[in-house]
Amino acid sequence: MNKRLITASITASLAGFLFGFDTVVISGANLPIKELWNTTEWFHGTFIMSMALWGTVVGALFAGIPTNNLGRKTTLIWIGVFYFVSAVGSGLAPDPYSFSFFRFIGGLGVGVSSIAAPTYISEISPASNRGRLGIMYQFNIVFGILIAYISNYALEGVGGDNDWRIMLGIEAVPALLYTVMVFRVPKSPRWLIIHQDDQVQAQTVLSQLTNSKDEADTMLRTIEEDHQKTKGDTSSVFSAKYKRSLLLAFLIAFFNQLSGINFILYYAPEILQKAGFGSSDSLLSSISIGIVNLIFTFLGMALIDKAGRKQLMYIGSAGYIISLFMVAFGFYTESGPIFKLIFILMFIASHAVGQGSVIWIFISEIFPNRVRAYGQAWGSGTHWVFAALITLFGAVLINAFAPWVAFVFFGSFMVLQLLYTHFMMPETKGKSLEELEEELVG
Repeated sequence: MNKRLITASITASLAGFLFGFDTVVISGANLPIKELWNTTEWFHGTFIMSMALWGTVVGALFAGIPTNNLGRKTTLIWIGVFYFVSAVGSGLAPDPYSFSFFRFIGGLGVGVSSIAAPTYISEISPASNRGRLGIMYQFNIVFGILIAYISNYALEGVGGDNDWRIMLGIEAVPALLYTVMVFRVPKSPRWLIIHQDDQVQAQTVLSQLTNSKDEADTMLRTIEEDHQKTKGDTSSVFSAKYKRSLLLAFLIAFFNQLSGINFILYYAPEILQKAGFGSSDSLLSSISIGIVNLIFTFLGMALIDKAGRKQLMYIGSAGYIISLFMVAFGFYTESGPIFKLIFILMFIASHAVGQGSVIWIFISEIFPNRVRAYGQAWGSGTHWVFAALITLFGAVLINAFAPWVAFVFFGSFMVLQLLYTHFMMPETKGKSLEELEEELVG
């Protein structure tokens, strides 16, 4: 693989590291903030725990506009700025309202990154390696989650009653580094042709990202032919011809969140306390969740261009169903904490190798070049709307009902995901974006 291509993909995928870190770092601040500001469960769920997710929803729904108009690269730069401002502001916030505002800003960064980064990586990658390069975004999300868990554990007690401020504020360091690095990546060649009609600069970028002039010329010709076929087409992403892609994106995003993944990641220390672990042990056990997530994302990375997206979804769905119902059984029968932890870790492994590996790549593949950013925004926006709702009601769900109820609820939806995978989901591995457009749209 071309060295410049790998470097550009890794740099863009670091937006995923900040995504993962920002998403989970709040778990370490959850209980201290609840005690500090003495808020109700509803207020805590709405303004403390899920405000970043509402920012993510807004960012995801509207990210197609800057991603198309400003370009993939410029949008990636602004993502870093949002993360930096959010980290500093959240760490210094004097009250729950300003805290919520800065968490919302960070959420905007998460939402926009879930459109701009996968779109950018898919557009600079050849069909043969698109899965492996695209999954680096997911790998970095998982790596960010693990580092957030380790950081929270390491910083507990360091600042006394203010240790949660350090946990949140430290994100400013990687945010600043990412922002500087992303200035060096090239622009997307497909964006240059489709949205700027700039074949000259696209040719220059493709020559940097490929190993030969022939390869660059072939890619340029394919993109240009597709552009000529759709030139003058002003139809919205919601027009009838895109209905299959819209449905596929909606359902994979819907099932991603109805697995309960964000519920478990956000409330991991509290769930583990209810499972029977002490406060310090629950933070330490949260690290084991991050480690398993990382290991099985490596497995997904190895398999995604070999086994394909659909096979990984089969494996993940089966693992979800077994693990969720076994965790429910463990809570219902009041089994020991280790029994519950083992199946929570199996759930995390199933997510990492299945949905976690597939979702962002799959959504970025199934929409045509001209509307890809808007299609990615549709899929990502769906994902984050349900993530916000589940997190909003999570604080109530985990305290108002027996824990086993939540796991049965999520497990039931994973049976439906298995049916979606078998009957509806196409295989996208090894096909160019233009070939997939012909197959799904015609």
